Amino acid sequence: MELDDLFRTFYSIKVAEGKADSTLQQYKDNYSYFVNFLKVRDIQPVFKELNRSVFRDYITYMKTEVITFDGHKYKTDKQRHKGLAPSTINTRLKTMRVMFACLYEEEITPSNPMKGVKNLPQPLEKVEVMNLDELKRLLKAPDKSMYAGFRDHTLMYVLIDGMMRISEATNLKESNFDLKHNTVTIPANIAKSRKPRTLPLRPATTKLVKRLILANSEFDSEYVFLTNYGEQIDRDLFRKRLNEYGEKAKIKKNIHPHLLRHTSATLFLEDGGSIRHLQMLLGHADLRMVLRYTHLSNKALENQHTKHSPVNKVAEKMSRPRKRKI
Repeated sequence: MELDDLFRTFYSIKVAEGKADSTLQQYKDNYSYFVNFLKVRDIQPVFKELNRSVFRDYITYMKTEVITFDGHKYKTDKQRHKGLAPSTINTRLKTMRVMFACLYEEEITPSNPMKGVKNLPQPLEKVEVMNLDELKRLLKAPDKSMYAGFRDHTLMYVLIDGMMRISEATNLKESNFDLKHNTVTIPANIAKSRKPRTLPLRPATTKLVKRLILANSEFDSEYVFLTNYGEQIDRDLFRKRLNEYGEKAKIKKNIHPHLLRHTSATLFLEDGGSIRHLQMLLGHADLRMVLRYTHLSNKALENQHTKHSPVNKVAEKMSRPRKRKI
């Protein structure tokens, strides 16, 4: 059984199941990474050559030999290094695991060669967020007198206000915005959860969107966020530009679109927002997923502790002024 034939069968099954286009593309990408590994190791791309040892060698290969962002046109040499992150490795393994589990369950293959192959442990590291001053400086970085700068400024506002993913924002069309009622709807076909959600926006955000749509009138496109030539903006291009704005604003943190989502969620909670409402804004069905996106700053933790610590009550008498001898 040729692997390419098996992948085509798997892919057609997932298309029939209604998987999102982004998920299907991820299947293609991750399969191509594995096939490339087989070429490097001079392993024939046929099912009978696959076993646990091959996949464990694949893990080692990704950990020690693969160059991060190799061939990525928007990444600098500084950002490239040997070894992929555990999260990236696990994502690539997930596609292969889903593929071979599917083929085995459909009785297309006699076994599942990935059974027993475990993911790499992913340490729960603290996710950086921007503080309010950094966020303001970042928003001031684009040159709003130029079309591209104004578009980026508006896109940042939409990402911050809507707390959406960059892939959701760049696929928004004019018809998704209700500028009269200050809302935007993320359609099911571009939402990661495959469920639509309508998000409220502040008037300041919809005002910018309205101006951008007006500026787009000479282009023949239904999308809102376009390049100077009227094409739908590539999310990797915006990621590169956002990083440049971070350098211009002299922010030492790694600035990327998802950082805006982290930051917005954190500031929402720090300002007293409900975690349940935040869950709805972020579009997560599982509350545990919301906790991964919200990392309250140490300052907020200190403020909450100062306000609500039980010691405030038990130490009440100790804090009263004492009468001293004259």
